[in-house]
Amino acid sequence: MSAAEAGGAGLCWAALLSCLSLACSYVGSLYVWKSHLPRDHPAVIKRRFTSVLIVSLLSPLFVWIWKEVTGIKPGTPLLALMGFRFEGILPATLLPLLLTMVLFLGPLIQLSMDCPWDLVDGLQVAFDPRFWVLCLTDMRWLRNQVIAPFTEELVFRACMLPMLVPCTGLGPAIFTCPLFFGVAHFHHVIEQLRFRQGSTASIFLSAVFQFSYTAVFGAYTAFIFIRTGHLIGPVLCHSFCNYVGFPAVGAALEHPQRLLVVFFYLLGVALFLLLLLPMTDPAFFGHLPICSLPRSASPLHSLSSFPLCS
Repeated sequence: MSAAEAGGAGLCWAALLSCLSLACSYVGSLYVWKSHLPRDHPAVIKRRFTSVLIVSLLSPLFVWIWKEVTGIKPGTPLLALMGFRFEGILPATLLPLLLTMVLFLGPLIQLSMDCPWDLVDGLQVAFDPRFWVLCLTDMRWLRNQVIAPFTEELVFRACMLPMLVPCTGLGPAIFTCPLFFGVAHFHHVIEQLRFRQGSTASIFLSAVFQFSYTAVFGAYTAFIFIRTGHLIGPVLCHSFCNYVGFPAVGAALEHPQRLLVVFFYLLGVALFLLLLLPMTDPAFFGHLPICSLPRSASPLHSLSSFPLCS
């Protein structure tokens, strides 16, 4: 093994161990509180807010330690590398969210058809301060729409991707990073078994399904993070997807206006594929710090030929 290859292997081991430590710290923080209450109980949610926010605030320290151990010189401030920057922030806020809404065109149309409110009623609720006060005092809403999207994207995208990219390259990092994210969601199995929320077989099948779609979603937000160089886009997309939920394809196929709903499902997917690259064009977002990271001699770089930074 040449010195370059040895250096590349060491870099990859440092990245993988750092990411694994970060993932274990995040999931472990959820279980530092002993409780006999289910995960959706407000008291449990409040305690987990505390521990997960502490881990999230400390997560840049993992990146800094990795940088010091490997000797990587990013050439840009650490926070900018993690997606905290002002250049191009407006398109980075709007375009990924609009793109995700296009993908969910079918579910959104289905939701609007089944909603008893009309557009005026919906706008009145959306601009009513009492509605937002109600949301902000709902622990489950805060967890699903604010805390989980921000902390998970910070830990599993903003911190892990800068550590993985010098080892694997941009393309493979997009598909490596979500594996930590998907596996991290297996901790739900513990609680489901503990509170007997179904048979053992159904719980594990549900966990495999959840791992699959969280890994796919994680690859998508990793792609958004690399293409925009911002954290805000992945966080908003994550919050939106948590709100809409997994598309109810079965309900769509049984809908009274099935053909129309299915048409919008297919139209949304087609438009998403057409708009994916144009709406995430790095030209909208200025200099991308993660694209300037030095690369190792890892053979995984040969898999990373797609021009993600241009």
